[in-house]
Amino acid sequence: MDTTELRRQKQEKLLDLASIYKGLTRKQLADALGRDQTRLFPPSGNPKLDYLIRLSDVLDWQVGDVAEAIWARDEARGPEAACKDFELLDDQAKTAHREGRFQDMLRIAERMYLIGATADQRALACHRESGAWDGLGRYLKQLDAVRRGLSEGPGGADLRLLLRVNLANSYYTLWQPLEARALAKDLIEHFLDEKPTTRSARAAEAFSYYVLGHSERRLMALEIDRAPVHARHARRALERSEALYSALADEFNHDPWRGIASTCRGGLIEIAVELGELDASSAVAQLADGLDSVDSDAGEPGAAPAAAALVGDRLESMGWWCIFGCNIALRKLTGKELQRHMAVFTNKGYEIADRLDNWAMRERLFTLEYLQRERLNELAGIDVGWTIDSEEVRVIVGTMGRFPGFRSTGWRILETATVVGEN
Repeated sequence: MDTTELRRQKQEKLLDLASIYKGLTRKQLADALGRDQTRLFPPSGNPKLDYLIRLSDVLDWQVGDVAEAIWARDEARGPEAACKDFELLDDQAKTAHREGRFQDMLRIAERMYLIGATADQRALACHRESGAWDGLGRYLKQLDAVRRGLSEGPGGADLRLLLRVNLANSYYTLWQPLEARALAKDLIEHFLDEKPTTRSARAAEAFSYYVLGHSERRLMALEIDRAPVHARHARRALERSEALYSALADEFNHDPWRGIASTCRGGLIEIAVELGELDASSAVAQLADGLDSVDSDAGEPGAAPAAAALVGDRLESMGWWCIFGCNIALRKLTGKELQRHMAVFTNKGYEIADRLDNWAMRERLFTLEYLQRERLNELAGIDVGWTIDSEEVRVIVGTMGRFPGFRSTGWRILETATVVGEN
């Protein structure tokens, strides 16, 4: 069946559902859709936006859900489409993840879900799918995949723990720290009742403390009157996470865990400033010194990477150190010192975010730079110009799509900035 015919059939099904849901006759449905009752949907199979909006109103669905119901793929495409070996597909998904082929990983995960014979297999397929969406920076879809995995009711304890901690992290990434904190606390209570023994469960425990600590750290800025309380809670959790990840990294010689432990240490520097245990100038200097380990030429096409060049989670950790430095500078520094440190941290942060294609880091950098410019506008009493190029416009638009909370900030940037290099 060709794609056009498949979409027609899906639209017919949606129209039937709409009629049943609202108890509408064909004429009443046609009136609601603004269509002739002899042609309730476009013969091309590609409805226009006004049609989708009207149909979503009849169904009481979101417009995006209606569009997805019409255009979503029914089955995985590609060389794995006919494969019925679940374990083989799982190995392929893990390989695709290691190699950064996230679109391939997504397609493989879809096939895994279709052939999954048990709740555990389908939940594992959702876990792989969530990893693909995370790699693509599509965090809302990652959240949906993790939820679907948990709704399968997997019996495997380790898999269930992985899905739960990834659910907490999805909320944290999307800047919903209250939800992330609650889920992380629930997991930590589980680990206090049942000591983790497997490698996977121990990693989930370390990640739970990571999410809890960084959620509390973010709440320092959202609930300023309780900032010291959040800082103390954050410190306890991040110290525990750093210790757990460092022990795991040494035991299993797994370098990514060293990177996550480093991110904990960077967050602890920001927390020490909030608690008055470290002055801001010393803290930003300490964070800036840590960036010396980043080889800016490593990973460039044709460049010979240095032996100590950072990659993966260890490089990502340095990107978050840039964010921590920006946070401290914006809260505690003023004048030229603020501008100097913000320039260092944002420039290096954007470089790392681009090398990793990390959308969560980009969201933070754009938001923090916007806040800096807002402060400069207030101090100067005039609008301080902001010039961006077409590539930055592309990244801002992509960030707006991935982070609902960033959309208003993104629009303000696009409406006030001067865009250079437009075609």
